[in-house]
Amino acid sequence: MLQTIDSCRFVRALATGELVLGAAMLSPVVPAALAGTGLTAFSAGLLGLYLRTPGMHKEGSLHPTEQGLSIAKDVWLFGIGLAFVIGDLTDREDAE
Repeated sequence: MLQTIDSCRFVRALATGELVLGAAMLSPVVPAALAGTGLTAFSAGLLGLYLRTPGMHKEGSLHPTEQGLSIAKDVWLFGIGLAFVIGDLTDREDAE
């Protein structure tokens, strides 16, 4: 799917997405659940890329190779996004 996209364009789009998500998470007007959903979706896409790209992880394992280490760490982003969503939803329930 990404073979048809110019690599410079892809990197710019990825960087823009990261900046928008960072601004959303820091903005007090964006609900934490919404920012967390965006972060979870973004990191899920990066983890999917990690799993589908040859050479990113060892054969038959999820352990990253040296090339895959920079993307494998994005599992933390996934966890942080879920924590934002769960935290905001439980805070709303407690307030009611």
